[in-house]
Amino acid sequence: MTEPDIILTDSAARRVAAIAERQSKAAILRLSVDGGGCAGFTYKFGLADAPDRDDTVAETGGVKLLVDPISLDLVRGSAVDFVEDLGGAAFKVTNPNAASGCGCGSSFSV
Repeated sequence: MTEPDIILTDSAARRVAAIAERQSKAAILRLSVDGGGCAGFTYKFGLADAPDRDDTVAETGGVKLLVDPISLDLVRGSAVDFVEDLGGAAFKVTNPNAASGCGCGSSFSV
């Protein structure tokens, strides 16, 4: 069995479902990667209405995570989690492809 391209953790799925319910939207989270940030690339999260034809889709507990093909090349093998700590609450990407990151946790380089 092959490893999934990307994983949405139970904690992240619960958070997406709660946000989507409050906004009366579908429980679909889109992860994309943009150039920029202090380390070269930044993660962007947002709710989506539906998957695009070429998206990779991961599903956990009925919640979908969408990643476009270009972003997937940079995050393949990653896990998207939702963490709460003293610094606040945020979605976090554990990316095995990132050579380095930054203190904010939302920027990385390959």
